[in-house]
Amino acid sequence: MGTTVKVLFYLKKNQTKKSGLSAVMGRITVGKTMVQFSLKVDADAALWDIKVGRMGGKSRSALDINRQIDKINLLIHSRYKEIKENQGSVTALQVKNAIQGIASTGDAVLDQFAKMNETVSLRVGIDRSQSSYDHYRKSYNALRHFLRVKYNLSDIPFKALTYSFIEEYQFHLRIERKFKASTSGGYILYLRKVVRNAINKRIISRDPFYGFEAETAINKHKTLSKEELDQIMTIETPPGLQSISRDMFVFASFTGMSYIDVKNLTPEKIVTMEDGSKWIMDKRQKTGAPFHVRLMDIPLALIEKYRGQGVDGKLFPMPCTATVYFSLNAIAKRCDFNKKVSYHQARHTFASLITLSEGVPIETVSRMLGHRDIKTTQIYAELSLDKVAQDIRLLSERIRGKYILID
Repeated sequence: MGTTVKVLFYLKKNQTKKSGLSAVMGRITVGKTMVQFSLKVDADAALWDIKVGRMGGKSRSALDINRQIDKINLLIHSRYKEIKENQGSVTALQVKNAIQGIASTGDAVLDQFAKMNETVSLRVGIDRSQSSYDHYRKSYNALRHFLRVKYNLSDIPFKALTYSFIEEYQFHLRIERKFKASTSGGYILYLRKVVRNAINKRIISRDPFYGFEAETAINKHKTLSKEELDQIMTIETPPGLQSISRDMFVFASFTGMSYIDVKNLTPEKIVTMEDGSKWIMDKRQKTGAPFHVRLMDIPLALIEKYRGQGVDGKLFPMPCTATVYFSLNAIAKRCDFNKKVSYHQARHTFASLITLSEGVPIETVSRMLGHRDIKTTQIYAELSLDKVAQDIRLLSERIRGKYILID
């Protein structure tokens, strides 16, 4: 006769808490093996029925605890059956690990997530930025929090990562934790990276994200209009940090460079070509991706303006991010903008207003921005209605007379 699983629930009465409650414990016995675990809930010993291992009465607290016991009991028998069918033999520890989401073969989600984060941390300063690593770390913590508060688990196996689980996770982030769509979408994006990594490692063969579309934020006004950029460029600013911040924003608006890449720009990264044109040849600090930008008149003029003013071999005396942010918004307020202005908007302005709206192909823009995937560049693309109207006029002229409608 084969082994069976036995489950017992009891109170840890020898360690009553200050609240007067005792921890609810579970004991799993399989053959000659036995383990104990905590359900991470507390109960009143006066209402505990020792014979059935459940709470007596119909109070809300008693019903909640009994539901938790039923849920764990069902999960134990389910995991026992799965392990027995797949491996033939079962131990109590294997069952305990299975219900707590701890996989013996290293195929647990948070375990793989942590390993990925460790790899990213080692690449910081090489081809990854500190901010990129921070995004991975925050995403890991968000998932760990979800598993703890929703399931009392420290991890889950990849086979438990289903479409329904992902939907529930998104609901938790958006509704229960009230994160913005951009934040929750980012956390889910990093979980998706972990899944793809697991697929590549052959830990899993199916993609639980198949058919899933994360809720995304509709971000408007990331790019400046021509009128807004003109105002920023022509408004008088007091000499000092505000003037420098404005000039650095303008430089980025005509090169598409991020704050950190402009800050770290050195004269050696500016190359003069055979035709006399000057190019910035560099790699993005955030991703390590190469980018090449031909310098137009305005950025060339700014380089001359600040020649010799940078420190530690840098090209520009770039202020800190906080100073730039406050300076730009002080200027925006004087320009009567009905919105906040961030340095990153210069990158969007370059992509949309300066290049795409002037007919530069998106493939070229993608290379100048240092994007590995053109889909990322498409996020930056925000064409004006004037540009759309112009393109349609040109299209109308090209196809005029080519198609005939018969009455």
